[in-house]
Amino acid sequence: MRSFDELQRPIAAEMQAFEPHFREAMRSKTALLDRIMHYIVKRKGKQMRPMFTLLSARQFGPVGESAFVAASLIELLHTATLVHDDVVDDANMRRGFFSINALWKNKIAVLVGDYLLSRGLLLAIDKGEFELLRIVSHAVREMSEGELLQLEKTRGLNFSEDVYFDIIRKKTASLIAACCASGTSAAGRPPEEVERMRLFGEYTGIAFQIKDDLFDYGSGKDTGKPTGLDIKEKKLTLPLIHALRNVDSADRRWMVDVVKNRNDDNDAVAQLVHKVSVVGGIDHANKRMYEYRDKALVELRSFPQNEARDALEGLVELTVERTK
Repeated sequence: MRSFDELQRPIAAEMQAFEPHFREAMRSKTALLDRIMHYIVKRKGKQMRPMFTLLSARQFGPVGESAFVAASLIELLHTATLVHDDVVDDANMRRGFFSINALWKNKIAVLVGDYLLSRGLLLAIDKGEFELLRIVSHAVREMSEGELLQLEKTRGLNFSEDVYFDIIRKKTASLIAACCASGTSAAGRPPEEVERMRLFGEYTGIAFQIKDDLFDYGSGKDTGKPTGLDIKEKKLTLPLIHALRNVDSADRRWMVDVVKNRNDDNDAVAQLVHKVSVVGGIDHANKRMYEYRDKALVELRSFPQNEARDALEGLVELTVERTK
């Protein structure tokens, strides 16, 4: 499996050029906002979403101004959702740094998220990139619907795999799909090709979320979070959904009781994690993850092979083989 740095090589110059585009898009004349924007830029992660966007454009030729607008737009809107998520979750840390709400309190964090959202919308409008705005706005709507659907359905702990996949398609996969669709659109490709790349991103995003689910059951040497954390947060993940559907009524009542009422009992959570494994929840989730990986690769391989497409293929493999 190729390293992250190797996968970035086809767009190394473009990623470097993206930095000033993104910083300029976040600039504010208000001193407090500008200070917070500087803090956000400083704590940025691996920038997977700009990578997906720029690689999607690069596989069709040189990267133009529209692709940088697309990458900046998506990163602005993604950052806005993270700032708002930290407020909703009352989270004090993000990527090893203090969250905006931890440093400047909730009211300012909400307004910062709103500012980032407005900057993204205005960037697309000012550049006349209305198709990019349509693609990304659709993703933001889907993300909001996915979060609300999850909140609605989690209370009962009884939703089906179909509902689970609807949630993660909207909540997680829609933004990666928007990266790939907007990069392809920015390259001037026809709608049919934009849709194929959107599907590639969607399938990759679903595989990514299932991998995250598996981390809760100790999949990988360094998962980056304690085993059973999703259970403690009452999140229904794919291994747990499968297990709940494949145990007798007595075990099911016990499992639901642990998730709802005893999720702070480490021993009970550990027993539940073990039970999910024994009844095949982990194997089932792995199987579905690789199914979506394969579906993503089918869409991607319908395009001519080149260095950028190879890097996108490598990102898919990294998605399902990562250890954190």
